[in-house]
Amino acid sequence: MFKSIKNRLRHRKLRANDVVLDINLETRAYGVRSGTWNVVPSPLRLGSVVYSFGVGNNIEWDLAMIEHHQVDLHAFDPTPRSVEWITTQSLPDTFSFHPVGLSDQDGEIEFFVPNRDHKVNYSSYKSRSPDGATVACPVKRFTTLASELGHGTIDVLKMDIEGAEIAAIPNVLESGIFVGQMLVEFHYNYPSISFEQFLELIRLLRQYGFRIFHLSERGYEICLIHESLI
Repeated sequence: MFKSIKNRLRHRKLRANDVVLDINLETRAYGVRSGTWNVVPSPLRLGSVVYSFGVGNNIEWDLAMIEHHQVDLHAFDPTPRSVEWITTQSLPDTFSFHPVGLSDQDGEIEFFVPNRDHKVNYSSYKSRSPDGATVACPVKRFTTLASELGHGTIDVLKMDIEGAEIAAIPNVLESGIFVGQMLVEFHYNYPSISFEQFLELIRLLRQYGFRIFHLSERGYEICLIHESLI
């Protein structure tokens, strides 16, 4: 009960701080559960490059993007349960999986292990495990990944990385690599992430030319498009 009330208060604060739509555009929604994302379809072309950070065990959005827009999709997740799960899936040729996470550094960082066996949402920012168990997983900077894969433009970047967006987004923006659309789940509900940190990221995204075109009912998923595509 307390958590639910606290989240509703946060959402009211979110709207009170003018984190609202900047522009109304025609969008399409794909995915299931909390993995539902809106995209603006008009800039997408055959072979558009999509980076999907944070796979977990839900790739419905990823597969829909391939089916409906014939994109070249690269999915990333370094956590053991996701890596194991992805090996059991039948995937199209245009779905490429990389067992590495997104960060502001190249190397390894500690992820907290989910406290239930069926959960896959490891986080480097908040432990949901009573004993605080962790596992080291490989991570790379956005510039490193794009260079290794040979991409100078990313048409859509989806990011659901359990709090690590706080460090990763500035690195993406400063990279000089053009990103057309950015779909982010913000984890300002985590104790280790302040609401002001979240608001600062929104300010930074707008400063770099991104405009909000979709805000989820939950208030966590925010979809932005670069102003040059509007």
